[in-house]
Amino acid sequence: MAKILFVMTGASYWTLKDGHRHPTGYWAEEFVAPYTVFTNAGYEVTVATPGGVVPVVDTMSLEPRMAGGEENALQEEAVIEKAEELRHPLSLKEVRLEDYAAVYYPGGHGPMEDLSVDADSGALLRKALASGNPLAIVCHAPAALLATRDANGNTPFANYRLTGFCNEEEAGVGFADKAKWLLEDELKKLPTDYSRGPAWEPYTVVDRTLYTGQNPASSGPLAKEIVKALS
Repeated sequence: MAKILFVMTGASYWTLKDGHRHPTGYWAEEFVAPYTVFTNAGYEVTVATPGGVVPVVDTMSLEPRMAGGEENALQEEAVIEKAEELRHPLSLKEVRLEDYAAVYYPGGHGPMEDLSVDADSGALLRKALASGNPLAIVCHAPAALLATRDANGNTPFANYRLTGFCNEEEAGVGFADKAKWLLEDELKKLPTDYSRGPAWEPYTVVDRTLYTGQNPASSGPLAKEIVKALS
């Protein structure tokens, strides 16, 4: 059975510019929707995090107002509870990239805290891009691309077309003024050819083997594109 690697944040908080540690983790829909698409298509999922830390879900993402209603929230919680892969993550240092058909990075604010500066994740991303296999990154997880820069600030992702959580959406959840930096701004500086769709609506961008999604609603459609690419 072919395997797909989920590289997930190990952070349980996000440090804001005033020093406050805002509780966070991974965003429920961005794990659940792709996990469901991939496992239903017959793929085995392996989770990896910095240091092999068991990832935590951002509790805000399981609130009915954020999850699209109480029924959706309960369904997402049920998938997370049953997903044993979340309980036994690999450390990023242990990952053998050749074991996987594709790599997927879910978001949440957690990647802004750890994956944006994680050297192991940065090395894995560079190898994943060079491998020719699909690499999918959604919402806040493109923050991990900041860790792919070398000592001269160069990255193999330079000028790739991509998307990620936009400034308007960050303002919509109340963090645009509180964050140390905004993802859209940093991706443009990297530099990448950043684009976005309407706030909160599914929007995906494919450039060669790089697949990106703007927000939680984009994670399911992004996973379906990966399955199509692998079939």
